[in-house]
Amino acid sequence: MPPTNGMAIASLVLGIVWLNWVGSVLAIIFGHVARKQIAERGEGGAGLATAGIVLGWIGIGALGIVVLVLVVLGVVSSFYR
Repeated sequence: MPPTNGMAIASLVLGIVWLNWVGSVLAIIFGHVARKQIAERGEGGAGLATAGIVLGWIGIGALGIVVLVLVVLGVVSSFYR
């Protein structure tokens, strides 16, 4: 069994924790770096890297939705002043 890529593990952990949006961005970056390293070195952890990338995008999407809702609420509330 080949060793698991450390960047893949980091990507998954950051994707789960996501530390606001910074963790999500790092999860995506680490996940892509890990996938490249796994292909070059024959290491394991491709699924972990993919999961980290997906969770990173979910975290960014969730933050985007929150920002959009706050902007819409701010615009709507400005009409009622």
